[in-house]
Amino acid sequence: MKRWCKIGVLAGVGAIHLAVLFAGFVAPYDVAQQNRALPYAPPGHIHFVDARGNIHLRPLACAVASRPEVPDEYFEDRNECRPVRLLVRGGQYEILGILKSNLHLFGVDAPVKLFLMGTDTYGRDVFSRFLFGGQVSLFAGILATVLTLALGTILGTAAGYCGKWVDSVIMRGAELFLALPWLYLLFAIRAFLPLSLNTKQAFLLLITVIGVVGWARPARLIRAVVLSSRERHYVLAAKLFGASDLYLIRRHILPDTYSIVLTQAALLIPQYILAEVMLSFLGLGIGEPAPSWGNMLSTLQQYSVLVSYWWLFLPGLVLVPICLGYSLLASDLT
Repeated sequence: MKRWCKIGVLAGVGAIHLAVLFAGFVAPYDVAQQNRALPYAPPGHIHFVDARGNIHLRPLACAVASRPEVPDEYFEDRNECRPVRLLVRGGQYEILGILKSNLHLFGVDAPVKLFLMGTDTYGRDVFSRFLFGGQVSLFAGILATVLTLALGTILGTAAGYCGKWVDSVIMRGAELFLALPWLYLLFAIRAFLPLSLNTKQAFLLLITVIGVVGWARPARLIRAVVLSSRERHYVLAAKLFGASDLYLIRRHILPDTYSIVLTQAALLIPQYILAEVMLSFLGLGIGEPAPSWGNMLSTLQQYSVLVSYWWLFLPGLVLVPICLGYSLLASDLT
């Protein structure tokens, strides 16, 4: 039972990553499309029975409107329903930043709109913004982890294999980075940088800052493996036969570090995702109108939103299974 639960969590996390990767195809609306008449509309419902009691095999979505006497309250007009259709044409998007397409997984005909996760203060579809925001938050964590592990592998291998003053300098630097509180260090570095950055610049800046800060722990672990590997008999024998240092590192030493690198990747990715979310939540990361999970959650800083619109918590709740999934993956790798 425990094994099947673990498989289920990992499958769910994989599905989230896949949906985010193909966000343009899965998302029904453009992330910037506003519906000013429907701010803070609740998540829509799927029906299989219309207002007359007729059963439909194809799901239905009904129009949502606000009550004139209470603008913040919405109701479904069951007399104005449209079928939810699969593989429909809509707004244009790019697949993996290369191919252009306008095919979407699902959609409904006007005037009905289907908001699976409700709308935000501007009437924008939270579900679409959640998927596109995941491209920033998830891939910022993944790319920052790649940068951290690349630095950690290079410096840890150099320290362990070269030894002497190289090892001493690198390890003293690692101790300095480990002693610093990384979260406050992120804030300090970001505070010194300009706030007026476009989306791409802010994204690259986040990856660089987060990735560079965390190299010390992987470097120490990799150094320990390299110190052990370089004394193995087959490594010493290859060295006696004239093998170069680069060949020894590439062929015999680095393969011993792969398990450490994979385990560290599974541990660092959720940590860095949370770092991006926190920075964007505080206004130091990706800014509006581009979505990220952090700036989507920033509206919860308003007390009226916090207590009234529960669906705006959903981008934060999805972090729970993601962090759990990566933790389970790390436990399997150790």
